Amino acid sequence: MPDATEVQVGERSVRISSPDKVYFADLGLSKLDVVEYFLSVGDGILAALRDRPTAMERWPGGVREDVVIATRQDHRGEAFYQKRAPANTPDWVQTAQVTFPSGRSAVEVAPADLASIAWMVNLGTVRFHPWPVRAADTDSVDQLRIDLDPQPGVEFSTAVAAALELRSVLAEAGLTGFCKTSGGRGVHVFAPIDGADFIEARHATIAIGRELARRMPQQVTVNWWKEERGERVFVDFNQMARDRLMTSAYSIRPTPRGLVSAPLDWSELPDADPADFTLGTMPTRFARIGDPWAGMDATAPGRLDTALEWYDRDAVNGEGEMPYPPEYPKMPGEPPRVQPSKKNEANWA
Repeated sequence: MPDATEVQVGERSVRISSPDKVYFADLGLSKLDVVEYFLSVGDGILAALRDRPTAMERWPGGVREDVVIATRQDHRGEAFYQKRAPANTPDWVQTAQVTFPSGRSAVEVAPADLASIAWMVNLGTVRFHPWPVRAADTDSVDQLRIDLDPQPGVEFSTAVAAALELRSVLAEAGLTGFCKTSGGRGVHVFAPIDGADFIEARHATIAIGRELARRMPQQVTVNWWKEERGERVFVDFNQMARDRLMTSAYSIRPTPRGLVSAPLDWSELPDADPADFTLGTMPTRFARIGDPWAGMDATAPGRLDTALEWYDRDAVNGEGEMPYPPEYPKMPGEPPRVQPSKKNEANWA
């Protein structure tokens, strides 16, 4: 087994260590195969990550079912999320400084070219989590991202129906949506927007989610507390909160089957099956049809004015701010973070 090999990416040669290390045993794929996968969809993954501060989900020992992912509470996992750029980041790899909800800041990799992405994959990255901002202004959100998350017992087909209706809601708000599989049972819908701050983007997502839930009350919910969601698709509005990041297009879900978060044309979505988009099938698909999201950067960004008007209207009618993620400091106007079944006068004041 060679210790390392070099791959040529554009004008740069990128060192790949342990290229023959098994990464997806069930698929017979090595670390070098994973690198070559990302290069095969190069224009697509670069469009998804270019200039965006990106957290790396690293599986340096390969993807196995027995691997434990490190958490904030327990750092002993073999796989882990890396937000900060490593100390040995080459000087040719672009970085950007981001600010977390706590007020602390960090320097993250913000890849400007495909060679940088290959370097990230060499670190064991199989799934990328980019911020919805660019390196030039890391406080200006330029993508609205809506996560349609089927709750237990809900089929992918319900998420598809919700996404198709969401497309219409976005259009009424003056926004152009682009859809992709999540890599699991969900659907992600992105929309390019004029620069907004994180609170505006989150409020717009809440308002759009509420409008979608009104149209599909039996299938869709924006209820934050799991005990209230039922068997519906949850619009996870907190994925638009600062430092809550969604899987990029073309990222690999770290499971033995190697499913990929696949960008789709809207015409493909009704008949799509997430199981069809894998490490094995995506290179052929990409060679045949290219990137269905290729037009996103050329699409005129929409404004959030209408969605924010919906939010203000709902607030007047008693539907205002929603709970933030648990790691957040208390936010202005936020209701107490108490699940409904535990709500009482003492903890709701």
